[in-house]
Amino acid sequence: MEKEYIQVSFENGNIERKSYPAGIRLLDLAKEYQKEDDIVLAKVNGRLRELYLQLTEDCRISFITTRQQEGMAAYRRSMTLLLLKALYHQAGHEHIHRVGIHFSVSSGYYCTVDGDVTLDQDFLDKVEARMRELVAQKVPIDKKTIGTDDAIALFSHYGMKDKEKLFHYRRASKVNIYDMGGFEDYYYGYMIPDTSYLGAFSLHLYEDGFVLQMPQRKDPKTVPAFEPENKMFRVRKESLKWGEMLEIPTVGLLNDYIVHHGIHDLILIQEALQEKKIAEIAGKIAENPDKKIIMIAGPSSSGKTTFSHRLSIQLSAHGLRPHPIPVDNYFVNREDTPVDEDGKPNYECLEAIDVQQFNDDMNALLAGKSVHLPVFDFVSGKRMYSEKETKLGKEDILVIEGIHCLNDQLSFALPKENKFKIYVSALTQLNVDEHNRVPTTDGRLLRRIVRDARTRGTTAKATISMWPSVRRGEESYIFPYQEQADVMFNSALIYELAVLKMYAEPLLFGIGREEPEYQEAKRLLKFLDYFVGIPSESVPMNSILREFIGGGCFQI
Repeated sequence: MEKEYIQVSFENGNIERKSYPAGIRLLDLAKEYQKEDDIVLAKVNGRLRELYLQLTEDCRISFITTRQQEGMAAYRRSMTLLLLKALYHQAGHEHIHRVGIHFSVSSGYYCTVDGDVTLDQDFLDKVEARMRELVAQKVPIDKKTIGTDDAIALFSHYGMKDKEKLFHYRRASKVNIYDMGGFEDYYYGYMIPDTSYLGAFSLHLYEDGFVLQMPQRKDPKTVPAFEPENKMFRVRKESLKWGEMLEIPTVGLLNDYIVHHGIHDLILIQEALQEKKIAEIAGKIAENPDKKIIMIAGPSSSGKTTFSHRLSIQLSAHGLRPHPIPVDNYFVNREDTPVDEDGKPNYECLEAIDVQQFNDDMNALLAGKSVHLPVFDFVSGKRMYSEKETKLGKEDILVIEGIHCLNDQLSFALPKENKFKIYVSALTQLNVDEHNRVPTTDGRLLRRIVRDARTRGTTAKATISMWPSVRRGEESYIFPYQEQADVMFNSALIYELAVLKMYAEPLLFGIGREEPEYQEAKRLLKFLDYFVGIPSESVPMNSILREFIGGGCFQI
């Protein structure tokens, strides 16, 4: 016998329990609890759900707003669907060959349009006006589930070949399709209820495409000023061209290559492209003899350590004598580590480093003095000192690696004319398909899950739990300084997620359904399910990927 009423426990703020008619939608409950920030999703018994869900059983609910990661991600996905509907309406389906949603620029996505379309300000203004019309109309975003074969046929009909190829390798028998007023598309993740939530955006012409600018979680109602980071854009664009040059811009095409050609040659080509780039950077340094201090920075799991070793080898080939120095060796003793606002040790802030000692030692080396350099013992939490002295000769060069290396406050006493700054990050050139990005942070998180389990015995649950804190540290201490780099290096490998899949999946499956990290693990597992997995035997010993999966020649 069906229930007439259900009991709902709300977990936002003070937990309270209320009775509602069975069949009530989450959307109706969200309206009752709506405050300043838009509620766009909900967790029902710990499981993330869209707001059109009807409730038929007793449950506990917590609401998700655009100020939370899952909520803002849903906002951005839904905004992409709104953009596409307006683009195709304005240009006409017959005039568009392909719309690419590529990578982050400023606070939005860099997009391109291929076809018989003049992409100018007048066209963009009309697209934006159409988007705002749709926002005012409160068009529902409906979800329907169809068979995978039907999805392949559907997207073949629409000319969305990337999606057609992607679903050929999908093991699930069903696919969720989203419909906005008759415009259908597939998205990797949940969506918001309707277009009325999507009023905060702007469009900006940029390079040979445009940027869909959107709010950030810290202020989800306000669109920030469009401030492109031109150096980072060049690196992202170069990575995009690498993928197109290899004819593997999407996951479906990577899977195709693996199935029909194997992976050996692709690995060698990608590694050769990276080695060529590292050699070019070493050449620039060798041409400038005043550059005695190489400062290498980048976010977590970007491969800074392996990069610094490979750069050192290339510098040696130019007749220089590199001395790798990790800034982590200058950590203050653990009892002196600053704490964050939650009272937890803050290892990411600059104050966790003995900045004065670092500058004293580096200046002493530049002056030709002998120095006993420190080595931080992570077991005891103490700084030790090497018995061996380090002294620089004419051809010697310091290769310093750490998250703060682009911040001149770290090296405040070192001559600017002697510094050469390098920013390293893993900027994947793959997209799931033409409208679904592979977030750079997902690739780095998977790298870290695999490495932490191998080198520290850390569970995937623990790594996922600490990841938001790591990301906050990056946003405060790394990203603001990336444009100060003399050069940028992209450490992502086009094949790496297919290899990481084999290592990460067992670790992610180890997270129980009752754990707070389960939802993120489930999301990552779904993401990895798109990839055909490959073994790691063909990955070279000096590959950056070896820093994470092990078996490398740099003892990482």
